[in-house]
Amino acid sequence: MLRYTGHPFVDVGVATITAFAGKQEPSQLTEADLDRVADYITREYTRQPLISFLTVAFPNSGFTQPAYRDQPEKRLIYAERTLRAYRSDIPVLQVADVFTGRPAVNVSFDVKGELKPGHTFRQHIPLLTGENVINFFPGGDAGLPVSGATMLALQAFPLGCAKCSGRLLAVHSDNEELTLHFARTFLEGNRRAIQLAQEAGSTKMPEPQYAYRTLLIHTLLEASAMQREAMQDEQLFSLTAYHLTNSGQGVGLDIYHLPLEIIGFLRDMNQAEYRQEWKAIMQRAWEVAPAKKGGKSDDKPFQPHYNWLYEDLFSLPDSAGRFVRTYFLRVALRYARGQETDPRANYSLQREADLVSWKITERFLRRIMHMDKERVEHIRILGDRLAEYVSTQNDRRFFRDFFTLQRYDHLRTALIKANLAWVRQGGQPLVTLDPYIAVFEEGDEVVRADWRLARDLVLIRMVEQLYLKGWLGQNVSAIPEIAEEVESTEEQSTHEEV
Repeated sequence: MLRYTGHPFVDVGVATITAFAGKQEPSQLTEADLDRVADYITREYTRQPLISFLTVAFPNSGFTQPAYRDQPEKRLIYAERTLRAYRSDIPVLQVADVFTGRPAVNVSFDVKGELKPGHTFRQHIPLLTGENVINFFPGGDAGLPVSGATMLALQAFPLGCAKCSGRLLAVHSDNEELTLHFARTFLEGNRRAIQLAQEAGSTKMPEPQYAYRTLLIHTLLEASAMQREAMQDEQLFSLTAYHLTNSGQGVGLDIYHLPLEIIGFLRDMNQAEYRQEWKAIMQRAWEVAPAKKGGKSDDKPFQPHYNWLYEDLFSLPDSAGRFVRTYFLRVALRYARGQETDPRANYSLQREADLVSWKITERFLRRIMHMDKERVEHIRILGDRLAEYVSTQNDRRFFRDFFTLQRYDHLRTALIKANLAWVRQGGQPLVTLDPYIAVFEEGDEVVRADWRLARDLVLIRMVEQLYLKGWLGQNVSAIPEIAEEVESTEEQSTHEEV
């Protein structure tokens, strides 16, 4: 009776009905399952708190229409005619459902609950135009024709969304299992919130603990599709979130996309090889409790709303350089210092060198930045050699300079000096021409645009190796405490005189 169509609103509604029925596939649904969903919607959409909640989805519908405020029987008539149009005894039109191709039904009603010719409009489907507006519809025929089953899915859609910041958060994926996971999780949360609001006599549903992007990643990581270990033969997938309002006071839509590269990286991080180290990095990204002022005591425990690593995932790959520097090299963010709950303001390599992991960084480079495998290997080897040089020669000055220099010519000079010093001691050259060019330059003295990123990557490998050798623990004061510039490294000029 129902199937996924590729349209996010319909698919989230279909997944919500499937989850409500306790099924795994829409193909398993029966008419009895649809009846139970229709019964639940009829009962809950015609009373608080959902009458208020639904104004962000279906303004001026029979569920939210102010004219029905004192006439609950009209709401019930509207619900009956709108929700149960999937039944076999309902007459169909000579047009096809635009989503499924099945025969459409007449689902338009006036404020008195009387059937009238027409299709679906803004009060039935979020973000459509209002009645009698023919723009964007074929043949000048206002509205969209839909089947009865599709109409039920669209009405169930808000139950499979989270309400965040006064809007609906709907999540859709080309992986049907993931779409179902989000719909089921949000449905369960909404049903609990509905019950709590009704017990308290409130017209407002409590919102989730987390901000919407943090909630999105938190829910994603709980999906079984993200937690399976044997993933070699599994196809990767992407995810798109729609943060929307259809309110009569103003519509709005923000779209957040997580491409398969980021999904693949997050799945990799759940493997045993990475899990513990990655979990430690994620835990240090949660919002921290603000300092108590004036000796005041508060028995209510602090509830974080943001995980900044989760939030910053949505800026990838554009801000990959800053992401690497912040989370993998543990450099504090200067602009975060004005926000006392932002933990990134206090990141410190002196205190958190144990969180620096080359294998996680290397996976990030391959999955998200698509960095050439040969260049990644040259970076690793250079980091190993420089770590050996620093620990053997106890060259604290070189380590500090390599960390802090902001001009490419100064960095190159520091490497040349270290190279010469090491060779005079009888060692093999730390760096030779071809690997050096692969890491830092495009060709003959043409500096790479991302040379600062390359330097940070070499540092990550150096720091990890120096930590394992014990040198870092004995030379903590050699680690500079610097804050990232407000601009990302990609935005800074990369064409200094050489």
